[in-house]
Amino acid sequence: GIPQYADIEKRQVVKNILSNNNDLYEIFLVMPNGNMYFLEPYSIQQTLAVNNYAFRDYFQGAIKTNDTYLGNVHTTAAASGVRTAKIAVLVYSLKDNSTIVGVWAGSIDFGILNKELQSLNLTSLDDNTRVVYVDRNGQKVADSDVNKSTTPESFANLSSFKDATNGQAGSTIDTANNTKMLVAYQPVKVFNNTWAVLLMRPPPQ
Repeated sequence: GIPQYADIEKRQVVKNILSNNNDLYEIFLVMPNGNMYFLEPYSIQQTLAVNNYAFRDYFQGAIKTNDTYLGNVHTTAAASGVRTAKIAVLVYSLKDNSTIVGVWAGSIDFGILNKELQSLNLTSLDDNTRVVYVDRNGQKVADSDVNKSTTPESFANLSSFKDATNGQAGSTIDTANNTKMLVAYQPVKVFNNTWAVLLMRPPPQ
């Protein structure tokens, strides 16, 4: 199991970061073999269903790219069932800066991203205009529509999404939720991964 008081000094540093940063709701340290070392808040650590995270894309991405990596959306196996994405960064030994001693990761608070999109003045475009952030797999990250922001959705079948994650930007008529929409799309390249932003509105008559 994971020790509750694993490295109390590190835990206190992480608590301080969380208390001063609303963009993250948890921070944790994973060992080079993928085993969880500790997680804050500890109340979340207590709900973990597994102890090894070497299979997660953020862990594999950080190791493979040797750099900061943004994972894709997944639903936690913990009791809360929170949808999240992780930002991971490698930790090297102070004695040998080529030896990996762990992976620090933090969970993005999608609520912050939703509020960012919902603060946009979209009514100047059209009452039915909607903007979404979508991960590499087409899973919705955030939504300008307050009523849909917490509902999981996939945009993986949209040609606009496929073009955006291939690095293209533009606009096209696409079918979203069985409705034809004019979709403007843009790739969002961040931390060695490519997400997309899609702006959808009814096509001109």
